[in-house]
Amino acid sequence: MAHEEWERARREFHQLVEQADDAALRRPSNGTRWNNRQLLFHMLLGYLILRALLGLVRVFGRLPVGVSRAYARLLNAGTKPFDVVNFLGSYAAGNTVSPERMVVMFDHVVAKLHRRLDAEREADLSRGMHYPTRWDPFFKDYMTLADVYRFPTQHFDFHRRQLTLGA
Repeated sequence: MAHEEWERARREFHQLVEQADDAALRRPSNGTRWNNRQLLFHMLLGYLILRALLGLVRVFGRLPVGVSRAYARLLNAGTKPFDVVNFLGSYAAGNTVSPERMVVMFDHVVAKLHRRLDAEREADLSRGMHYPTRWDPFFKDYMTLADVYRFPTQHFDFHRRQLTLGA
């Protein structure tokens, strides 16, 4: 299912960028402090960070469950600094990475994710860990590797509704 979700999001990302002119990209988004171009980068970022999230599950999924629970609590305590870095990173990258380059990056990361998911073993997909639920509305308290593979498209779809490219 993740394969189909990623491909749908990839096609939609292409379409969003191809149909947007510079004025539309500079327009404020709905419900964020980013403009549309910055929000598009943030949507891409959800896929880019997936590799790191997968690595966390691989490590913490092999440790006693209390270790990831404590780690998630620690990260939840650092939500304010995370929010600042999250905002500034997408703000800066959204202003410097061209929309055309974002499309290339999206294609590249999705291709890598397809290969990675295809190589996963069933036993690994069921491993999981606790996540910092205050960092993202799509982080559940406990997520399996399979759940984490679905995260970026949930994130993408949520932010897609905040774009004002068609306005």
